[in-house]
Amino acid sequence: MSSRTLFVGIDVSKDTLDVAVRPTAETWQVANEAAEISTLVAQLEAMAPALVVLEATGGFEGPLLAALAVAAVPVVRANPRQVRAFAQVVGILAKTDRIDARVLAHFAEAVTPVPRPLPDAATQELRALLLRRRQVVEMLTAERNRLGMAPPRIHQAIQQHIAWLEGQLASLDDDLTQAIQQSAVGQATEAVLQSIPGVGPVPSRTLLGQVPELGTLGCKQIAALVGVAPFNCDSGTMRGRRRVWGGRAEVRAVLSMSTLVATRYNPVIKAFYARLLAAGKRKKVALTACMHKLLTIMNAMVRDMTPWQPREGAIASHPRPS
Repeated sequence: MSSRTLFVGIDVSKDTLDVAVRPTAETWQVANEAAEISTLVAQLEAMAPALVVLEATGGFEGPLLAALAVAAVPVVRANPRQVRAFAQVVGILAKTDRIDARVLAHFAEAVTPVPRPLPDAATQELRALLLRRRQVVEMLTAERNRLGMAPPRIHQAIQQHIAWLEGQLASLDDDLTQAIQQSAVGQATEAVLQSIPGVGPVPSRTLLGQVPELGTLGCKQIAALVGVAPFNCDSGTMRGRRRVWGGRAEVRAVLSMSTLVATRYNPVIKAFYARLLAAGKRKKVALTACMHKLLTIMNAMVRDMTPWQPREGAIASHPRPS
């Protein structure tokens, strides 16, 4: 086995881990529990695969992913949609845990995605707090909508739940503040981001937790990562409209709201937005372009750790290759 380049796919479920290896075609299953994970990691260390690929499965992959990273086994957490599209391309329509593991191994061998460093413990905690905050906000919105349509008899119960959720939201905001204050880098980065007109605590903290790559990538890469990079849609002589696609939806939603505020109160974005509208761009297209520009500005500012400067040229005066 050591004389071959091996690729491993692992299908993760709540209770089991299905493992497949290419090109040897080996498959086996172990329990998704601490002792079995340790044994599996030791096996994979001995095999020295070129790459291990597993899917994001709502957090069930977390312990295995962390154990592989600690053992310095090259591992990638793949997007399930990409893996499923790959399976369809190679003609695999059936779906079982064992088949999924084989598809992941084939995906690892054919696509060879690049492993990325896992977020540190502080970033993972910040992400968990942000996720819970978003869930509480969604529940608050739902309860407030129900209050307007509910019969008077249950108004009090809904109002009590709303008050409790508002308390939870305030507590989560305090927890987020404490989590950021524990990191000098986090505090500095948040201060840089919040110096931008139109960027408040929610977008700055979302970017800290969900886009730790901010400031380390070029403008094109960070735009594609978030999902505000326009992609061509051309074929032959046909020239279609460029569209944004993919990326991190929760970040894009928050960035969209910040950009709306920035088109009114941020002089650089406001002027850019007006210029696009004057050129005949649709409002939605102009807003997406402003999202791209705002993210590019954020990326440059975090890269250089410099606060907002009112002149647009201050950001663009020292561009770096992307």
